[in-house]
Amino acid sequence: MPIGVFDSGVGGLTVMREIMRQLPEENILYLGDTARVPYGTRSPETVVKYSVENTEFLMSRGIKLLVVACNTSSSVSLDILKDKFPVPVIGVVEPGARAAVANTRLKKVAVIGTETTIKSGSYEKAIKALDGSIKVSGVACPLFVPLIEEGWLEGEVVTLTAEKYLEPLKHNGADTLVLGCTHYPMIKGVIERVAKIPLIDSAIETAKEVRRALGAADMLRQDSTDGVKEFFVTDATEKFVRTGERFFGHRIINISKISLP
Repeated sequence: MPIGVFDSGVGGLTVMREIMRQLPEENILYLGDTARVPYGTRSPETVVKYSVENTEFLMSRGIKLLVVACNTSSSVSLDILKDKFPVPVIGVVEPGARAAVANTRLKKVAVIGTETTIKSGSYEKAIKALDGSIKVSGVACPLFVPLIEEGWLEGEVVTLTAEKYLEPLKHNGADTLVLGCTHYPMIKGVIERVAKIPLIDSAIETAKEVRRALGAADMLRQDSTDGVKEFFVTDATEKFVRTGERFFGHRIINISKISLP
């Protein structure tokens, strides 16, 4: 049985890449809801609706575990998905929050993400549930996603944008910065240079959580061969492949276009 992964577009491929790195033998289905991207500017009700529909499709393909590889969806729909579907559901918020709590020494954590993720306060809630004494500050960085999807991963424009967004970090004393969007690992080097504090990559932490969850449930694939990877999109297949291969670090083949309700 495969692992199911969904995102609004290509950003979740950074999560899938890490899952593949840590669990190369697992079969994985990836759904990019490219017809309705981005989720970061949608209402919570709309994001929940889309997330349920994405999950229903992946469940119809017989998945054993679901990864919500979208910070926006993880922030507003995770509990609903856990209640509604009979498989383990892992988002990207809680693994990143746990790593931030373990990393901070000054009890001050900053989170950057989409407007919806930051407004939801999901990282603050998750971090404070683990350690209520930690101060969490959030910064919305809405221009990062379009810049990254255009392939602007280095250079003056990206650096100046990062400097503008991350200016508050110079004054709030945070010693740990959580990348609260699955696109952001693509410009990790720029963010690190500008912020000058240690980063938490939620994609890496989520992959660790997937490995732990499958191991605890005795659901790891017992085969030494590389698993099969399948991709599904709801629109713009060629653009997904072109942009997604930068995120994924591998060729994207075995891809199908589907329709959701």
